[in-house]
Amino acid sequence: MDSLRKLINNLFLLTTIGLAAAFVVVFLRPDLLNNPQQVVEIKESGGAQPAHTVAAPTMGGLGNGPVSYATAAKAAAPAVVNINTAKVVTEQVHPLFKDPLFRRFFGENLGIPKKKLQTSLGSGVIISAQGHILTNHHVVANADQIRVQLHDGRTAAATLVGADPDTDLAVLHVQLEGLPNITISSDRVLEVGDVVLAIGNPFGVGQTVTMGIVSATGRSRLGINTYENFIQTDAAINPGNSGGALVNAHGELVGINTAIFSKSGGSQGIGFAIPMSITNGVMKQIIKHGHVIRGWFGIEAQDITPALAESFNLKEHTGVLIAGVMTGGPADKGDINPGDIITRIGGEAVVDSRTIMERVSEIEPGNSVELEGIRDGKPHHWSVIVTERPPVDRR
Repeated sequence: MDSLRKLINNLFLLTTIGLAAAFVVVFLRPDLLNNPQQVVEIKESGGAQPAHTVAAPTMGGLGNGPVSYATAAKAAAPAVVNINTAKVVTEQVHPLFKDPLFRRFFGENLGIPKKKLQTSLGSGVIISAQGHILTNHHVVANADQIRVQLHDGRTAAATLVGADPDTDLAVLHVQLEGLPNITISSDRVLEVGDVVLAIGNPFGVGQTVTMGIVSATGRSRLGINTYENFIQTDAAINPGNSGGALVNAHGELVGINTAIFSKSGGSQGIGFAIPMSITNGVMKQIIKHGHVIRGWFGIEAQDITPALAESFNLKEHTGVLIAGVMTGGPADKGDINPGDIITRIGGEAVVDSRTIMERVSEIEPGNSVELEGIRDGKPHHWSVIVTERPPVDRR
């Protein structure tokens, strides 16, 4: 009987506690009965934002780019011209047409080579009020006639001042008054991510402006030119853009469009321009001398590979191996022999064969340059008098 009474008292106590807890939940904390929902905040442009919303970084104002590059295009476009070239070419005749028996039946004139006029299109940039126009060498190579059309509609015959096949640059000249000329960028360092505009005459449709960014700088070893230091951009560059302007967001010339990487022949987002660091010097020499004067050694150099370094017991993989020396050339007269290793030129380290070629080309012909390296496993020193690089015919 006592145990039954204790059980009833315990049940009564538990019931009382449960009712008290329910009272607290229902009347004092009703929010505990609601299923909390996750709050999703969407940030939209315009209107007030919640006080706790973190504002996007402004990156010192650089993140707020202009909505239009019309000012830059208007500044540069008048100085960009269309170039039309024409040359007389002789059609090759199939050897079968020269066979006397074949010509007997089909006519004597069948085997006579025929001449025809071949035309091509390109672009150029007016770089002086005196009428000098910068373009690509391949745009005007072997042309019998060159004619330019200005942005204002005027046309004029152009003469070739000079060309440099090694950098694929050429300078033309026109006799016209009141010519606009482009501003060349000199104090702005071009960086990856900078906005650039490509201005030219793609496919002959007329002057066109395309926009992109600098994808890379210092591109080399592409096999396009002898001296390479390209700006890579995703601004659309198509056939006909060659020789046109690559300008920055201020409308200043930063490069000359020259080539594209494409499997289809059209723009695929990889275009190349010759930077003004190369173009300026070439342009000035062509205007002054009619061609570019470069230093020359007369050597064939090979990069030092790990295998070569091991065979010559070299601690480093820098420098070049002399694979060949032109008889009677500057290197030959300076006692450089095949098998020698050049590690320094003019006190500067030689990284690879391109380094020594570019370094020698910058030396004025007639000057002497000191070289350091290895011969027969021992340190060696040479003194070579640089001569002028012979002209290269790349028709």
